[in-house]
Amino acid sequence: MSLNLALIGLGANLSSSAGSPAHSLRFALRLISREAGLTLASVSKIYLTAAFPAGSGPDYANACAALRTSLSPDEVLGVLHRIEAEMGRHRDGTRWGARPIDIDLLAMGDTIAPDAAVHDGWRTLPLEKQMQTAPDRLVLPHPRLQDRAFVLIPLSDIAGGWRHPRTGLTVHQMLERLPTGDRAGIRVLLDISPDVDQVTGSALSDSNR
Repeated sequence: MSLNLALIGLGANLSSSAGSPAHSLRFALRLISREAGLTLASVSKIYLTAAFPAGSGPDYANACAALRTSLSPDEVLGVLHRIEAEMGRHRDGTRWGARPIDIDLLAMGDTIAPDAAVHDGWRTLPLEKQMQTAPDRLVLPHPRLQDRAFVLIPLSDIAGGWRHPRTGLTVHQMLERLPTGDRAGIRVLLDISPDVDQVTGSALSDSNR
């Protein structure tokens, strides 16, 4: 069975059925690890980050994880959405709203979906339009991954060498390109996996390259 690398981002700034935001992230990871076809390979520290836009809600707990999976991207996304629903998340189209759990599929190895042109269009969309519209299909890698310190900082814990298939930049390089101010306010909330291993696509099969 061939395995692909899936990178996910988790966030919460409201209590869920599992408890506080940090507890919600840990509980979501536990549920993910029990899913058939998904193996939890590595988990970042949990970080505390300010809600966006400023003043829109309590601070977020954020983390990232690497999974080994035999599932397709759409199947992985379906599992993540089901776990969100089980924990009380209702996807109503609200952009950047407070939420008890949010689990994003950030990347699947070198997969570009649905195609390069669509991905480039969403990735370069101005921020003001990002706040008003969302893709009607799965776009991989996540089109705003390179702009978000609260994703890149935890992702650098576990997959700093992963390279964006459209820009050619590694996670470390994308993080270095962010304004210092974007990174300054993000701090470790909980080190839940102090001996994390760096995971890269090269450690898995070439089936998604």
